[in-house]
Amino acid sequence: MRCSNDNRDDRLYDLVVVGASFAGLIAARAAAHRGLKVAVLDAKTEPGARVRTTGILVKEAVAECDIPSTLTRKIPGVRLYAPNHQSMDLFAPGYYFLATDTPAIMRWLAREASRAGADLLFGARFDTATLADDFVHLHGLDLKARYLLGADGAKSRVAKTFGLGRNTEFLIGMETEFEESPTVDPDFLHCFVDASLAPGYLGWVVPGVGLTQAGLAVSDGPFGMKRKPDFDSFLKRIDSHFALWNCEVKAKRSGPIPCGGLVHPLSTRRVLLTGDAAGLVSPLTAGGIRLAFQYGRRAGAAISEYLQDGGADPGALMAREYPGFGLKSWMRRAWSAAPPNALLNATLFTPPMRALAQWIYFQKRGSGECSTRALNARPAQR
Repeated sequence: MRCSNDNRDDRLYDLVVVGASFAGLIAARAAAHRGLKVAVLDAKTEPGARVRTTGILVKEAVAECDIPSTLTRKIPGVRLYAPNHQSMDLFAPGYYFLATDTPAIMRWLAREASRAGADLLFGARFDTATLADDFVHLHGLDLKARYLLGADGAKSRVAKTFGLGRNTEFLIGMETEFEESPTVDPDFLHCFVDASLAPGYLGWVVPGVGLTQAGLAVSDGPFGMKRKPDFDSFLKRIDSHFALWNCEVKAKRSGPIPCGGLVHPLSTRRVLLTGDAAGLVSPLTAGGIRLAFQYGRRAGAAISEYLQDGGADPGALMAREYPGFGLKSWMRRAWSAAPPNALLNATLFTPPMRALAQWIYFQKRGSGECSTRALNARPAQR
């Protein structure tokens, strides 16, 4: 991997991407393939460091970016648990999710961007920049760019520096990686709905690639009420199913997940936001990797067309193309109210709610099969 380019004549780039994220690396690869001189800046020491996502891919994400199968595990269904420990299994014909070795995928994406010709500058922190004479001057790094793409996460410094829109609504998530456990059915994403433990979102257990991932996230409540994840209580809640307390802990992480939809404004002259920095995360499901792949690549192409061929302004173009999340934003507000567990137990397995769950997880991918069954609260076999 080329982590710097000491032979360049100057420090001028066509495009500087801030953030070696899913969106940033895909954008850099797309722009470099089109002939732009591209640099990617990231404060991390290497691309697989400090991963803050579970890394679940929907099937459509693979169509946007062909991920090596050796870095993924196919999961065909979703098992949705009610607070009373009943569950229902959801499928759609031909559909699947992918658990991933996320650090390895980030390293693979970085190699792909480097092979396309992008310079990867790790250990380079973006602090501030100014626009002058149609060049963005990155202070403290002695770099200039004809265009700057902010792909630097939910609390983007690029957005702050240039007075662009910033994420203001977040889920707060916590996750622990355990050693791979035989108590976790590998055919399902295990999702737990429980307003007392995960108000405004849910808890999850994922049969990952060589490990088991367990986490939960919460949203802020009405009238600015702050909530915090209670991970220890969640582990006790799922103990009868998985007994993860008996597994070795490999890693822990936590952080904010934007859930307020697109930020405004998305751009200014010679500067554009993409990925989490732009709010390109589903307000309802908190999924953003497919959108990062799709619109990161599109942003890289649009910037190339603008700089090379006098194409449309990338900011105006992407403002029209980025999704609006209208219905999902309304559903986010409703779910953040955290309906009580008694109501969830009474309604979750009714036909309308089963259909809604099927739509949330599989949307237009077919009605599929749906079965409901009671789970006994018995100790998991170890």
